Amino acid sequence: MHYNSFTSESVCEGHPDKICDQVSDACLDACLKQDPYSHTGIECLATTNRFIVAGEVKSQAKVDYKTIAKNIIKELGYDSPVYHFDYHTAKIDVLIHQQAPDIALGVDVGGAGDQGMMFGYACDETKDFMPLPITIAHALTRAVDQARKTKRIPYLRPDGKSQVVVDYKNGQPVGVSTVILAVPHKPSVSTNTIRTDLFHQVVTPTLRKFGYKIGITNFTLNGTGRWEVGGPDSDSGLTGRKIMVDTYGSMGRHGGGSFSGKDPTKVDRSAAYACRFLAKNIVAHKLARRCEVKVAYVIGQAEPVAQSVDTFGTEKVRNGAIKDFMKKVLHLSVNGILETLDLRRPIYRETARYGHFGRPSFPWEKIVSV
Repeated sequence: MHYNSFTSESVCEGHPDKICDQVSDACLDACLKQDPYSHTGIECLATTNRFIVAGEVKSQAKVDYKTIAKNIIKELGYDSPVYHFDYHTAKIDVLIHQQAPDIALGVDVGGAGDQGMMFGYACDETKDFMPLPITIAHALTRAVDQARKTKRIPYLRPDGKSQVVVDYKNGQPVGVSTVILAVPHKPSVSTNTIRTDLFHQVVTPTLRKFGYKIGITNFTLNGTGRWEVGGPDSDSGLTGRKIMVDTYGSMGRHGGGSFSGKDPTKVDRSAAYACRFLAKNIVAHKLARRCEVKVAYVIGQAEPVAQSVDTFGTEKVRNGAIKDFMKKVLHLSVNGILETLDLRRPIYRETARYGHFGRPSFPWEKIVSV
């Protein structure tokens, strides 16, 4: 018998890094809506009552980046001076410039928008073929956000994090041992009230959906005891700083490139989606119980310079059959990925909260018929 545990975390939609990710991707969507061949690399920075949108764009689109940022800050609940960051008064600077012509030279003819390596992962732990720890972590942050936005727990404020410890036996999840939440709140509410409400209204019903439960002694809220003001005044935010939250909660490997603000010619994003698409279909078609796909590209070149697949000894067929299956499902050239997954569309803002994978509305999550 082999026993171990694995921990993953997620963050709420109002987390400073996720504010930046969502603005970056909303700006990308605005460009793609007008010009599907837009090239973007948009980065944001959030700090005390200040927001900066920067990066490079090559597009025929005419986009009001400042208004996009303001509207998202408002939507995420930063609407009061008490947060020291609100859409009424925050200074928003836009520092967007044209994409460098030497990059455009290779990308415009179907080459990769950057070099690097990308990974995709899938397993049979959940119905969405995702690792259980990150799946539960996302469900917890989504439940916290819903409790705040619906005012079911009226004293919650924007921002927040979750963390979950899942116990494994012989490689399969068997229980949840610990849940951790960090959530900002109004100062007038007692810690005991917050802890009790979140345990009964967020933690317990969320775990129940997965068939698990814990006692309140295994639930930690706000490790330092109190957290009254969250958001960029508490911790500055940057685009692309939550790459493990965005992917597999550290269960699968990561090439290091972030996603948000990058148009799909940038293989940091599109090839990671392609690898997930392949890995998920391998597991969904019962060719293996666990799978990781890796590719690598050179900037300006259309085809990958390397690709591999690892099924960790869980394969049900010979390796050659898995490679043949991959070739049928997707051609890993840049254009092959863009066309098969139909990525030149404004679909990206929604990826920038609660993870890019395991959500069936995205094209890279489709299970194909073969």
